[in-house]
Amino acid sequence: MFEVGSLIIYSAHGICRIDGISEKTISGVSKHYYDLHPLRSAGLKISIPVDNDSILMLDLIERDEAEVIIESFRSPGVEWIDKSSDRNHTYSNILNSGDRKEIAKVINTLMRQKHKLQSNHKKLNQQDQNMLNSTQQILFNEIAISLDTTYDAILDRVNRIVEAVFHSEERVLSHSGR
Repeated sequence: MFEVGSLIIYSAHGICRIDGISEKTISGVSKHYYDLHPLRSAGLKISIPVDNDSILMLDLIERDEAEVIIESFRSPGVEWIDKSSDRNHTYSNILNSGDRKEIAKVINTLMRQKHKLQSNHKKLNQQDQNMLNSTQQILFNEIAISLDTTYDAILDRVNRIVEAVFHSEERVLSHSGR
């Protein structure tokens, strides 16, 4: 059970603070609910049953895991899937798992693909761009809190890693005669 005041990750809402635990009666059934508010949407209030195991609520990652995740951007991500519907389905399943290391791999792959396309004066399709933006927001904000920094600082740090790896791979390919 989470405690009042705790920061947690809750689905697409990202980082939420538990403001309280209240008892509510709905259809004659009384249950305890977490009263949450997403940090990105201070005006939004969410009530989640305390005893609902099917709802994915996670503790924030620790500092050492945050550093490991940032460094993971030096390694390849998940496999790029050419067919967009298959890619969206596969990547969404990974994102819904809540496994931050696997989520980082999806972000890594999308970032690398974006750099590859930009180098050819193209863009990610809108669905991939939306997936990248929303998952970066959640994961990088979580990492920023764990490392006591800002989202922008984490985004900049990861971008520098991905760009360096991308340019290094480009140099290797150009020297091997493509």
